[in-house]
Amino acid sequence: MECREITEGSTTFTAPVQDENTQFPPGSAPVFYNTKMEFNRDMTVLLTKIIQPADYLDAMAATGVRGLRIANEAKIPVTINDRDEQAVRIIRANAEKLGGDISVTCDDANRLMCTARFDSIDLDPFGTPVPFLDAASRAAKHFLFVTATDTAPLCGAHFKAGCRRYFATPRNTEYHAEVGLRMMMGAMARELVKYDRGMKPILSFAKSHYFRSHVRVIGKVTAADETIGQMGFVMQCPKCLYRAEQKGSLLPKTHICPHCGVETIPVGPLWMGPLQEKEVLAEMQEILPELQFGKKRQMEKLLTYLLAEPETCTYYDYHIVSRNMKVSPPNMEELIASLNDAGYYTTRTHFCDTGIKTTAPLHVIEEMIRLWNKENLQI
Repeated sequence: MECREITEGSTTFTAPVQDENTQFPPGSAPVFYNTKMEFNRDMTVLLTKIIQPADYLDAMAATGVRGLRIANEAKIPVTINDRDEQAVRIIRANAEKLGGDISVTCDDANRLMCTARFDSIDLDPFGTPVPFLDAASRAAKHFLFVTATDTAPLCGAHFKAGCRRYFATPRNTEYHAEVGLRMMMGAMARELVKYDRGMKPILSFAKSHYFRSHVRVIGKVTAADETIGQMGFVMQCPKCLYRAEQKGSLLPKTHICPHCGVETIPVGPLWMGPLQEKEVLAEMQEILPELQFGKKRQMEKLLTYLLAEPETCTYYDYHIVSRNMKVSPPNMEELIASLNDAGYYTTRTHFCDTGIKTTAPLHVIEEMIRLWNKENLQI
Protein backbone atom coordinates (compact mmCIF):
# COMPACT_ATOMS: atom_id res chain seq x y z
CA MET A 1 0.00 0.00 0.00
CA GLU A 2 1.53 3.31 -1.10
CA CYS A 3 1.37 5.98 1.61
CA ARG A 4 2.23 9.65 1.82
CA GLU A 5 3.23 11.88 4.70
CA ILE A 6 0.70 14.51 5.80
CA THR A 7 0.76 17.22 8.44
CA GLU A 8 -2.39 18.50 10.15
CA GLY A 9 -2.04 21.00 12.96
CA SER A 10 1.31 20.07 14.54
CA THR A 11 0.88 16.33 13.87
CA THR A 12 2.61 14.45 11.05
CA PHE A 13 1.29 11.03 10.00
CA THR A 14 1.05 8.77 6.95
CA ALA A 15 -2.09 7.93 4.97
CA PRO A 16 -2.70 5.90 1.78
CA VAL A 17 -2.31 7.70 -1.52
CA GLN A 18 -5.65 8.63 -3.11
CA ASP A 19 -6.64 8.98 -6.75
CA GLU A 20 -7.32 12.72 -7.02
CA ASN A 21 -8.95 12.26 -10.43
CA THR A 22 -11.95 10.38 -9.03
CA GLN A 23 -15.20 12.07 -8.00
CA PHE A 24 -14.58 11.25 -4.33
CA PRO A 25 -10.82 10.77 -3.73
CA PRO A 26 -11.09 9.47 -0.11
CA GLY A 27 -13.11 6.51 -1.39
CA SER A 28 -10.34 5.49 -3.82
CA ALA A 29 -7.84 4.56 -1.10
CA PRO A 30 -7.85 1.26 0.83
CA VAL A 31 -8.16 3.21 4.11
CA PHE A 32 -10.35 6.31 4.34
CA TYR A 33 -8.86 9.76 4.93
CA ASN A 34 -10.89 12.89 4.13
CA THR A 35 -8.92 16.13 3.81
CA LYS A 36 -12.19 18.11 3.87
CA MET A 37 -12.71 17.15 7.52
CA GLU A 38 -9.52 18.86 8.69
CA PHE A 39 -11.54 21.82 9.98
CA ASN A 40 -13.78 19.45 11.97
CA ARG A 41 -10.70 17.85 13.53
CA ASP A 42 -9.09 21.24 14.20
CA MET A 43 -12.13 22.37 16.19
CA THR A 44 -12.18 19.19 18.28
CA VAL A 45 -8.47 19.40 19.04
CA LEU A 46 -8.89 23.01 20.16
CA LEU A 47 -11.90 22.11 22.32
CA THR A 48 -10.20 19.14 24.00
CA LYS A 49 -7.23 21.34 24.90
CA ILE A 50 -9.70 23.42 26.93
CA ILE A 51 -11.94 20.79 28.53
CA GLN A 52 -9.17 18.17 29.02
CA PRO A 53 -11.12 14.90 29.28
CA ALA A 54 -9.36 12.14 31.23
CA ASP A 55 -9.22 9.95 28.12
CA TYR A 56 -10.63 9.83 24.60
CA LEU A 57 -11.97 7.17 22.23
CA ASP A 58 -11.79 7.63 18.46
CA ALA A 59 -14.36 4.90 17.81
CA MET A 60 -14.19 4.60 13.99
CA ALA A 61 -10.75 5.91 13.24
CA ALA A 62 -9.78 4.81 9.69
CA THR A 63 -6.24 6.29 9.44
CA GLY A 64 -6.54 7.37 13.08
CA VAL A 65 -5.71 11.00 12.34
CA ARG A 66 -8.28 12.40 14.79
CA GLY A 67 -7.08 10.32 17.72
CA LEU A 68 -3.42 10.86 16.82
CA ARG A 69 -3.94 14.61 16.85
CA ILE A 70 -5.79 14.53 20.19
CA ALA A 71 -2.92 12.55 21.73
CA ASN A 72 -0.20 14.71 20.23
CA GLU A 73 -1.72 18.20 20.41
CA ALA A 74 -4.06 18.00 23.42
CA LYS A 75 -1.82 15.57 25.37
CA ILE A 76 -4.73 13.32 26.32
CA PRO A 77 -4.57 9.49 26.61
CA VAL A 78 -6.42 8.07 23.60
CA THR A 79 -7.79 4.77 22.35
CA ILE A 80 -7.94 4.58 18.56
CA ASN A 81 -10.22 1.89 17.17
CA ASP A 82 -11.20 0.53 13.79
CA ARG A 83 -12.58 -2.85 12.76
CA ASP A 84 -10.55 -2.95 9.54
CA GLU A 85 -7.16 -4.67 9.95
CA GLN A 86 -5.51 -2.59 7.20
CA ALA A 87 -6.56 0.58 8.99
CA VAL A 88 -5.27 -0.73 12.31
CA ARG A 89 -1.85 -1.49 10.80
CA ILE A 90 -1.59 2.11 9.59
CA ILE A 91 -2.78 3.46 12.95
CA ARG A 92 -0.22 1.36 14.86
CA ALA A 93 2.60 2.47 12.57
CA ASN A 94 1.62 6.13 13.03
CA ALA A 95 1.22 5.71 16.80
CA GLU A 96 4.68 4.15 17.14
CA LYS A 97 6.28 7.06 15.26
CA LEU A 98 4.35 9.66 17.20
CA GLY A 99 4.71 8.23 20.70
CA GLY A 100 2.50 9.32 23.56
CA ASP A 101 -0.27 7.53 25.46
CA ILE A 102 -2.01 5.78 22.56
CA SER A 103 -3.81 2.44 22.67
CA VAL A 104 -4.86 0.86 19.35
CA THR A 105 -7.69 -1.69 19.09
CA CYS A 106 -9.25 -3.64 16.22
CA ASP A 107 -12.89 -4.15 17.13
CA ASP A 108 -16.44 -3.35 16.15
CA ALA A 109 -17.20 0.09 17.61
CA ASN A 110 -20.48 -0.98 19.25
CA ARG A 111 -18.93 -4.06 20.82
CA LEU A 112 -16.03 -2.03 22.17
CA MET A 113 -18.36 0.57 23.68
CA CYS A 114 -20.43 -2.22 25.28
CA THR A 115 -17.36 -3.64 27.04
CA ALA A 116 -15.43 -0.51 28.06
CA ARG A 117 -16.17 3.04 29.14
CA PHE A 118 -14.30 6.22 28.21
CA ASP A 119 -14.35 9.75 29.56
CA SER A 120 -14.97 11.12 26.07
CA ILE A 121 -16.20 9.29 22.99
CA ASP A 122 -16.02 10.59 19.42
CA LEU A 123 -18.35 9.19 16.74
CA ASP A 124 -17.33 10.26 13.24
CA PRO A 125 -18.89 7.66 10.93
CA PHE A 126 -19.37 7.78 7.19
CA GLY A 127 -23.06 8.73 7.10
CA THR A 128 -25.39 8.53 10.07
CA PRO A 129 -24.20 8.13 13.69
CA VAL A 130 -27.55 6.61 14.77
CA PRO A 131 -26.39 2.92 14.88
CA PHE A 132 -23.71 3.88 17.41
CA LEU A 133 -25.55 6.34 19.65
CA ASP A 134 -27.09 3.80 22.02
CA ALA A 135 -23.78 2.18 22.99
CA ALA A 136 -21.97 5.53 23.09
CA SER A 137 -24.66 7.02 25.35
CA ARG A 138 -23.88 4.35 27.95
CA ALA A 139 -20.11 4.22 27.50
CA ALA A 140 -19.33 7.97 27.54
CA LYS A 141 -18.61 9.07 31.11
CA HIS A 142 -18.54 12.84 30.67
CA PHE A 143 -18.31 13.87 26.99
CA LEU A 144 -19.87 12.74 23.71
CA PHE A 145 -18.79 14.14 20.33
CA VAL A 146 -20.84 13.29 17.22
CA THR A 147 -20.63 13.98 13.48
CA ALA A 148 -23.38 13.25 10.94
CA THR A 149 -22.71 13.47 7.21
CA ASP A 150 -26.16 12.29 6.07
CA THR A 151 -27.33 15.87 5.62
CA ALA A 152 -30.06 15.10 3.06
CA PRO A 153 -32.17 12.97 5.47
CA LEU A 154 -31.57 15.41 8.33
CA CYS A 155 -32.55 18.44 6.26
CA GLY A 156 -35.70 16.89 4.79
CA ALA A 157 -34.44 16.36 1.24
CA HIS A 158 -34.70 12.58 1.80
CA PHE A 159 -37.79 12.75 3.97
CA LYS A 160 -38.49 9.05 4.59
CA ALA A 161 -34.85 8.29 5.40
CA GLY A 162 -34.84 11.14 7.93
CA CYS A 163 -37.99 9.80 9.59
CA ARG A 164 -36.62 6.24 9.75
CA ARG A 165 -33.16 7.05 11.06
CA TYR A 166 -33.94 9.83 13.51
CA PHE A 167 -37.57 9.03 14.41
CA ALA A 168 -38.40 12.66 13.74
CA THR A 169 -40.09 14.71 11.04
CA PRO A 170 -37.58 16.74 9.01
CA ARG A 171 -38.61 19.51 6.64
CA ASN A 172 -36.70 21.06 3.76
CA THR A 173 -37.21 24.61 5.00
CA GLU A 174 -35.11 27.70 4.27
CA TYR A 175 -33.49 27.16 7.70
CA HIS A 176 -32.83 23.45 7.02
CA ALA A 177 -29.19 23.64 8.16
CA GLU A 178 -30.27 24.40 11.72
CA VAL A 179 -33.08 21.83 11.57
CA GLY A 180 -30.54 19.17 10.59
CA LEU A 181 -28.17 20.00 13.45
CA ARG A 182 -30.95 20.16 16.03
CA MET A 183 -32.51 16.94 14.76
CA MET A 184 -29.19 15.09 15.14
CA MET A 185 -28.81 16.55 18.64
CA GLY A 186 -32.38 15.52 19.43
CA ALA A 187 -31.42 11.93 18.62
CA MET A 188 -28.41 12.24 20.94
CA ALA A 189 -30.63 13.57 23.73
CA ARG A 190 -33.20 10.79 23.35
CA GLU A 191 -30.55 8.10 23.59
CA LEU A 192 -29.02 9.64 26.72
CA VAL A 193 -32.27 10.15 28.62
CA LYS A 194 -33.12 6.45 28.21
CA TYR A 195 -30.32 5.84 30.70
CA ASP A 196 -31.29 8.66 33.08
CA ARG A 197 -28.55 10.87 31.68
CA GLY A 198 -28.72 14.42 30.38
CA MET A 199 -26.63 16.57 28.07
CA LYS A 200 -25.31 20.09 27.92
CA PRO A 201 -23.95 21.21 24.50
CA ILE A 202 -20.50 22.81 24.49
CA LEU A 203 -19.80 23.35 20.78
CA SER A 204 -22.20 22.61 17.91
CA PHE A 205 -22.19 23.75 14.29
CA ALA A 206 -23.15 22.96 10.71
CA LYS A 207 -20.64 23.11 7.88
CA SER A 208 -20.95 22.20 4.19
CA HIS A 209 -21.64 18.44 4.19
CA TYR A 210 -21.87 17.63 7.90
CA PHE A 211 -23.22 18.48 11.35
CA ARG A 212 -21.08 18.35 14.48
CA SER A 213 -21.94 18.52 18.19
CA HIS A 214 -19.83 18.18 21.34
CA VAL A 215 -21.83 17.76 24.55
CA ARG A 216 -21.24 17.21 28.25
CA VAL A 217 -22.90 14.05 29.54
CA ILE A 218 -24.47 14.47 32.98
CA GLY A 219 -25.34 11.28 34.84
CA LYS A 220 -28.30 12.48 36.89
CA VAL A 221 -32.03 11.85 36.65
CA THR A 222 -32.64 15.57 37.13
CA ALA A 223 -30.33 16.29 34.19
CA ALA A 224 -32.27 13.79 32.06
CA ASP A 225 -35.52 15.54 32.98
CA GLU A 226 -34.00 18.93 32.11
CA THR A 227 -32.83 17.52 28.78
CA ILE A 228 -36.35 16.32 27.93
CA GLY A 229 -37.54 19.84 28.78
CA GLN A 230 -35.24 21.19 26.05
CA MET A 231 -36.84 19.03 23.36
CA GLY A 232 -39.61 20.38 21.19
CA PHE A 233 -40.83 21.36 17.73
CA VAL A 234 -40.68 24.21 15.28
CA MET A 235 -44.23 24.74 13.99
CA GLN A 236 -43.90 25.84 10.35
CA CYS A 237 -46.67 27.42 8.34
CA PRO A 238 -47.08 25.56 5.01
CA LYS A 239 -48.08 28.79 3.20
CA CYS A 240 -45.74 31.51 4.51
CA LEU A 241 -42.41 31.87 6.32
CA TYR A 242 -44.00 32.09 9.78
CA ARG A 243 -42.77 29.63 12.36
CA ALA A 244 -43.21 29.22 16.13
CA GLU A 245 -41.20 27.35 18.74
CA GLN A 246 -42.70 24.72 21.04
CA LYS A 247 -40.34 23.76 23.84
CA GLY A 248 -40.66 21.14 26.54
CA SER A 249 -42.71 18.71 24.48
CA LEU A 250 -42.11 15.31 22.87
CA LEU A 251 -45.45 15.56 21.04
CA PRO A 252 -46.50 18.61 18.99
CA LYS A 253 -49.49 20.66 20.05
CA THR A 254 -51.95 22.12 17.56
CA HIS A 255 -50.94 25.58 16.41
CA ILE A 256 -52.52 27.96 13.88
CA CYS A 257 -50.54 30.42 11.77
CA PRO A 258 -51.63 33.93 12.83
CA HIS A 259 -51.07 35.22 9.26
CA CYS A 260 -52.62 32.48 7.11
CA GLY A 261 -55.08 30.89 9.53
CA VAL A 262 -53.92 27.37 8.59
CA GLU A 263 -52.61 24.66 10.86
CA THR A 264 -48.83 24.64 11.08
CA ILE A 265 -46.66 21.58 10.35
CA PRO A 266 -44.45 20.22 13.17
CA VAL A 267 -40.73 19.88 12.48
CA GLY A 268 -39.05 17.58 14.99
CA PRO A 269 -38.74 16.61 17.75
CA LEU A 270 -35.59 18.71 17.85
CA TRP A 271 -33.10 19.81 20.47
CA MET A 272 -34.43 23.31 21.23
CA GLY A 273 -31.90 24.29 23.90
CA PRO A 274 -28.60 26.19 23.62
CA LEU A 275 -26.06 24.97 21.09
CA GLN A 276 -22.96 26.38 22.78
CA GLU A 277 -21.26 26.80 26.13
CA LYS A 278 -20.07 30.29 25.38
CA GLU A 279 -17.56 30.50 28.25
CA VAL A 280 -15.68 27.57 26.69
CA LEU A 281 -15.90 29.12 23.21
CA ALA A 282 -14.41 32.34 24.61
CA GLU A 283 -11.47 30.33 26.00
CA MET A 284 -11.02 28.62 22.63
CA GLN A 285 -10.97 31.99 20.90
CA GLU A 286 -8.42 33.29 23.40
CA ILE A 287 -5.84 30.52 22.93
CA LEU A 288 -6.36 29.97 19.20
CA PRO A 289 -3.81 32.61 18.02
CA GLU A 290 -0.98 30.78 19.80
CA LEU A 291 -1.65 27.41 18.19
CA GLN A 292 -0.84 25.76 14.86
CA PHE A 293 -3.90 24.91 12.76
CA GLY A 294 -4.30 24.65 9.01
CA LYS A 295 -7.78 26.14 9.12
CA LYS A 296 -7.13 28.84 11.70
CA ARG A 297 -8.81 31.65 9.76
CA GLN A 298 -12.00 29.61 9.31
CA MET A 299 -11.90 28.67 13.01
CA GLU A 300 -11.64 32.32 14.05
CA LYS A 301 -14.60 33.22 11.86
CA LEU A 302 -16.79 30.39 13.15
CA LEU A 303 -16.02 31.10 16.82
CA THR A 304 -16.85 34.78 16.29
CA TYR A 305 -20.22 33.85 14.79
CA LEU A 306 -21.04 31.23 17.44
CA LEU A 307 -20.22 33.57 20.30
CA ALA A 308 -22.47 36.28 18.87
CA GLU A 309 -25.48 34.21 17.79
CA PRO A 310 -28.58 34.46 20.00
CA GLU A 311 -29.99 31.14 21.19
CA THR A 312 -33.05 31.19 18.94
CA CYS A 313 -34.05 27.88 17.36
CA THR A 314 -34.25 29.07 13.74
CA TYR A 315 -32.78 31.74 11.52
CA TYR A 316 -34.19 33.78 8.63
CA ASP A 317 -32.69 33.94 5.17
CA TYR A 318 -33.47 37.59 4.51
CA HIS A 319 -33.07 37.11 0.74
CA ILE A 320 -35.93 34.60 0.82
CA VAL A 321 -38.02 36.91 3.02
CA SER A 322 -37.41 39.73 0.53
CA ARG A 323 -38.23 37.52 -2.43
CA ASN A 324 -41.54 36.49 -0.85
CA MET A 325 -42.33 40.18 -0.35
CA LYS A 326 -41.36 40.87 -4.01
CA VAL A 327 -38.87 43.56 -2.96
CA SER A 328 -35.09 43.86 -3.11
CA PRO A 329 -33.02 42.42 -0.25
CA PRO A 330 -31.47 45.18 1.87
CA ASN A 331 -27.82 45.59 2.71
CA MET A 332 -27.28 42.94 5.41
CA GLU A 333 -25.40 45.17 7.84
CA GLU A 334 -28.04 47.88 7.55
CA LEU A 335 -30.83 45.37 8.20
CA ILE A 336 -29.01 43.97 11.23
CA ALA A 337 -28.39 47.47 12.57
CA SER A 338 -32.03 48.48 12.13
CA LEU A 339 -33.27 45.39 14.00
CA ASN A 340 -30.78 45.95 16.81
CA ASP A 341 -31.79 49.62 17.04
CA ALA A 342 -35.39 48.49 17.38
CA GLY A 343 -34.44 46.36 20.40
CA TYR A 344 -34.20 42.94 18.72
CA TYR A 345 -30.81 41.28 19.14
CA THR A 346 -29.66 40.30 15.65
CA THR A 347 -26.44 38.89 14.17
CA ARG A 348 -25.19 37.06 11.12
CA THR A 349 -25.34 33.28 11.42
CA HIS A 350 -22.82 30.60 10.53
CA PHE A 351 -25.67 28.48 9.12
CA CYS A 352 -26.19 30.58 6.00
CA ASP A 353 -24.36 33.42 4.21
CA THR A 354 -27.61 35.35 3.81
CA GLY A 355 -29.08 34.26 7.13
CA ILE A 356 -29.69 36.28 10.28
CA LYS A 357 -30.27 35.09 13.84
CA THR A 358 -32.68 37.45 15.53
CA THR A 359 -35.11 37.75 18.41
CA ALA A 360 -37.41 39.73 16.10
CA PRO A 361 -40.64 38.10 14.85
CA LEU A 362 -41.22 37.72 11.12
CA HIS A 363 -43.54 40.73 10.78
CA VAL A 364 -40.86 43.04 12.25
CA ILE A 365 -38.22 41.72 9.83
CA GLU A 366 -40.63 42.29 6.95
CA GLU A 367 -41.35 45.82 8.14
CA MET A 368 -37.64 46.65 8.31
CA ILE A 369 -37.11 45.29 4.80
CA ARG A 370 -40.07 47.32 3.55
CA LEU A 371 -38.71 50.50 5.17
CA TRP A 372 -35.25 49.94 3.72
CA ASN A 373 -36.72 49.56 0.21
CA LYS A 374 -38.82 52.70 0.68
CA GLU A 375 -35.88 54.79 1.89
CA ASN A 376 -33.23 53.47 -0.49
CA LEU A 377 -35.13 52.49 -3.64
CA GLN A 378 -38.05 54.95 -3.36
CA ILE A 379 -40.66 52.21 -3.51
